[in-house]
Amino acid sequence: MIEKYLKMSKDQTKELLQFLKPFDKKVVDIAMWLREFAWDLFPKSNELIYDAYNAVAFGWSPTEKLGHTYCSIAVYRTNQHIHFGFYWGNEIHDPEKILLGKGNQYRYILVSDKKDFPKSYIKKLVIEAYANSLAKVKDQKQITEGKTIVKSVSPKRRTDKITISKIKKK
Repeated sequence: MIEKYLKMSKDQTKELLQFLKPFDKKVVDIAMWLREFAWDLFPKSNELIYDAYNAVAFGWSPTEKLGHTYCSIAVYRTNQHIHFGFYWGNEIHDPEKILLGKGNQYRYILVSDKKDFPKSYIKKLVIEAYANSLAKVKDQKQITEGKTIVKSVSPKRRTDKITISKIKKK
């Protein structure tokens, strides 16, 4: 696992855009738009980036720890789906029941178009998730501000995309 610390503003996106290069332009556009949305809510948070085997994921945390992440964006390699998710989504109130996920923790929405993204509702959830994340920080010395951290880069990446021809063969 590599950790690379960069003092970056949200406008300096060179490394993240490199990780997103294999994806369709529309997917990258939506992912970067969501990034701006999340970054603007808590601009002193840290952005943690993972270029993993199945997805490029980036999330925000008041510390440098994944376990303190309050929201994230994941772009999946096989189907180019975009998740806007909550690391501790099972602990936040979702009165409209729009979050997906049945696991012990992670909840998300699929985002395929900017105009369908429920911005004001998700903003409320992000605010609650941020407060929940801060409550999990036991040592206040762990809180850092404004870093972009590439936490890991997978040496292998999944490259196959789901296509109509693959679906017909099944």
